[in-house]
Amino acid sequence: MVLYIIIRIRGTADVRPEVKSTLSMLRLRQKFAASLYSSNLPGINGMLRTIENWATWGEIELDSLEELLRKRGRLLGDKPITDDWVKEKLNLPGIKELAENLLNEEIMYHKLEHIGVKPFFRLHPPKGGFKGSIKKHYKAGGELGYRGKAINNLVRKMI
Repeated sequence: MVLYIIIRIRGTADVRPEVKSTLSMLRLRQKFAASLYSSNLPGINGMLRTIENWATWGEIELDSLEELLRKRGRLLGDKPITDDWVKEKLNLPGIKELAENLLNEEIMYHKLEHIGVKPFFRLHPPKGGFKGSIKKHYKAGGELGYRGKAINNLVRKMI
């Protein structure tokens, strides 16, 4: 049981229809959008294989997740997620506890949409740029595909 953060790296040019629909299902409709999904959701591994040439993913850690929720988490109307909102709507003490519940899979982030949470994050391009090519896989010195815990460094650069 691992919480994946999936970040779309490449744009919309020359995207095959099945890849486009998979990116849309994962709510990655534009470049530098990110979403959170559990690794044990049915079909998630097949979806990730389908989009591996357009996105990168890995296991997010608690401190990165908390920072992501505080700085880039949004409600409908483009309002930020605050500790007060979490107390009122989710009956949790604050964003840190929300992040812990997300990591423990007690709450699924994409299922909070019905109470007004946007199920994706809009990120900035990474500060300092990418270290490799955005057309090669991470293992081959690029940026695409599975990168494990190294995703946390990229997330901090993009917040």
